[in-house]
Amino acid sequence: MTFLTELWAPILLSAVLVFVMSSIIHMVLRYHKNDFRRLSDETRIQESLRAFNIPPGDYMLPCAGGAEAMKSEEFQEKVKKGPIVVMTVMPAGGFGMGKSLFLWFVYCVIVGFFAAYIAYHTMTPQTHYLQVFRVVGTATFMGYSLALLQGAIWYKKSCRSTMLSVFDGLIYALLTAGVFGWLWPR
Repeated sequence: MTFLTELWAPILLSAVLVFVMSSIIHMVLRYHKNDFRRLSDETRIQESLRAFNIPPGDYMLPCAGGAEAMKSEEFQEKVKKGPIVVMTVMPAGGFGMGKSLFLWFVYCVIVGFFAAYIAYHTMTPQTHYLQVFRVVGTATFMGYSLALLQGAIWYKKSCRSTMLSVFDGLIYALLTAGVFGWLWPR
């Protein structure tokens, strides 16, 4: 963990900058405002779902429960009739922004931690800014963006919102790479 003593500053500073930039993206630029579409009669749908008292979690409808059940005529009929739904149910009472923002910052620190680990073990002190930028930028882009594509592939998440989030990850990676290149040990 020697790398932490030398790279704690870029880890934390890049996490702060990514946190601030993500706030700007979501609260000022607002290009994510159309990531979710509104259902036509959301009040009635919400009331209908409330009656089932569904615990928080991830759900799929219809849900076969396994590969064998997916072959059954009953499951195939449900799929044909539709709709097919993938949903996340959250607890009633709000979104808990404080906790989510805290966890987002911790996530940013974790991405920076792994970028520092990779950079420290692949480059030496005195490495040129551009090389540090390239390695850290690639590592953090993977950390912020690539896993998002799975949602579009497997769960048919909107291509538009997925690509906007990948673009956000590119911005975060560029910020992080710049900080690491600037503060790289000399």
